[in-house]
Amino acid sequence: MNFKTLSAGFLLILATSVHGQDVDPILDNSRDAVVATERSQERIDQLDERTQNILSDYRAALKQLEQLNRYNASQQRQVDAQRRESESLTNDINNIASLQRAIQPLMEDMVEGLDQLVEADVPFLLEERRARVQRLRNLMDDPSRSPAQRYRLVVEAYQIENEYGRTIEAYRGDIEVGGRRFENVEFLRIGRAALTFRTDDDQTLMRFDADSGQWVDLDLGFLPDIKMGSRIAREQIPPDLMFIPVRAPQTGSGG
Repeated sequence: MNFKTLSAGFLLILATSVHGQDVDPILDNSRDAVVATERSQERIDQLDERTQNILSDYRAALKQLEQLNRYNASQQRQVDAQRRESESLTNDINNIASLQRAIQPLMEDMVEGLDQLVEADVPFLLEERRARVQRLRNLMDDPSRSPAQRYRLVVEAYQIENEYGRTIEAYRGDIEVGGRRFENVEFLRIGRAALTFRTDDDQTLMRFDADSGQWVDLDLGFLPDIKMGSRIAREQIPPDLMFIPVRAPQTGSGG
């Protein structure tokens, strides 16, 4: 082997050694790049997940904001309605004094009208009905009663009087007719169409004549119907057909 051959072999070995030394850093750099890329991808994935979570939270917040806005609008409408009602009540309170001044004379006129009705009506339960009118008169001057309470009681009294025209009633009482006093007789009221009384011995039977305003004798032939009417009024028997003595029996005069 000559010197040139040895030199070429040495140079080849040296080149190979140098080349091996150059590859290792490149491999290391490649591995570092791969690791860095993986870490970057992990951070990207984490950021993407956080972004999705934030977006979901944002959408939920928008939906909640819409619900709150609708709720607030509803509450505002209620507040506005309550304010209008409050203003209306305030106006009513401010006007209550004038209303009381207007309604008081009206109620007093109603009481006087009720008194006139009782006195002009068929004379049944006079003591009870007159006492009711007097209580209303006293009520008009009672400072402890509010106008609403007074008005309610006046209306109730009118309703009671109205019911008399649609009911049948039997009751006991005393009466004086033609200077004669009858005690504990039985009265029968049929609406406002007929009012009669009879004694327990069935010897006296009379009816009130609205045209003359007097008590007149009633034919004893009506006695069975009057007794049946009393039993019906006391709910001792069911309602049945009966003759109502609306006028006194009359006889025709000869020609």
